[in-house]
Amino acid sequence: MLTVLSEAICKSRALSLAVPLVSKPFKDFNEEATFDTKKCELHGLVDGPPDSAVLTRDQGLRLFRWMQTIRFMQQKVQQLYTQKLVRGPCHLYLGQEACAVGIEAAIDQTDHLITSYRVHGFTFTRGVSVREILTEITGRRGGVSKGRGGPMHMYAPYFYGGIGIVGAQVSLGAGIALACQYQSSDQISVAVYGDGAANQGQLFEVFNMAALWKLPCVFVCENNGYAKGRLWSERRPADGMDVLSVREATKFAKNYCRSGKGPIILELKTQRYCGHLASDVDTSNRSPAEIEEQYRSDPISRLREQMLCTNMASAEEFQQIDFEILEEMEAAAEFAVSNPEPSLDDLCNCVYHNSPSLQVRGLHPWAKLMSADKER
Repeated sequence: MLTVLSEAICKSRALSLAVPLVSKPFKDFNEEATFDTKKCELHGLVDGPPDSAVLTRDQGLRLFRWMQTIRFMQQKVQQLYTQKLVRGPCHLYLGQEACAVGIEAAIDQTDHLITSYRVHGFTFTRGVSVREILTEITGRRGGVSKGRGGPMHMYAPYFYGGIGIVGAQVSLGAGIALACQYQSSDQISVAVYGDGAANQGQLFEVFNMAALWKLPCVFVCENNGYAKGRLWSERRPADGMDVLSVREATKFAKNYCRSGKGPIILELKTQRYCGHLASDVDTSNRSPAEIEEQYRSDPISRLREQMLCTNMASAEEFQQIDFEILEEMEAAAEFAVSNPEPSLDDLCNCVYHNSPSLQVRGLHPWAKLMSADKER
């Protein structure tokens, strides 16, 4: 892939960052271009998303930086996991960057969003720093959840994190949409789930209730093709490997919900580059042709080439962005592995709002947790 740095570059800490600057003045670049997007099949709708998307230079560079940051962050998490510095289950977002970034580019920061335990990408787009994310993944005190959540549970304003129960975020997302409707706000709720949850009974119950009550909820299925046979076989979903296609489809869904028409389901056909878990290296459920195709449709390379071919940016500019992200990633990772872990005294705080410390059954029945240097 064009946007992935070589192994030698990634491992070199002595690499000079004196990369070439843009080789021509900014005024020579095109400030705007229009790109075709894949047509979405409509079910029960008269109109749908447009078949083209307008992109400005500033928007394109921002979308590229966001996707590349998520990509490098997930590669770093994979490295930390291999080094046994990440404990517990860890679910990567490699290859699906266009989904999170495209959705975020279409909605407002005050719109509500909830997703599954594959949460790292959305945590970043919701405004949490790379350092806080990596530090939470390693279970340290400086993490976004103070080290209590680990790789799966991260939160931010209007972001309800990753839910560990498969499909449960759909039910919770509908509840958030009910609150928006009850409070007569202009906000919407976006509930993101994977294809592995697509046959959950609660999903169909929630869809039915949301439709009856006309809740302002966008249900987004990130269909990466692992759970084959669980979705309708004949469909033409939005292209989840094209950030512009995702952005335009989400804009349409957002406006549909805000107009009072009720909920809408958006399916994004994407391709994850890894297995279910960071430890899962089994790709037997995909043919070599499928694996080759997913790399040819890489969303980051696609956006980069679109902007290069339309003279919206230079190769040197993208290279400089890559190096800036890489440097940020290394600094964040160093902090994440050196930051102290939460103390036992603090471990059970924040379970309930404004509640006293809990007493938890330990080595001695009903003994209160104490710090590591005290007798338990």
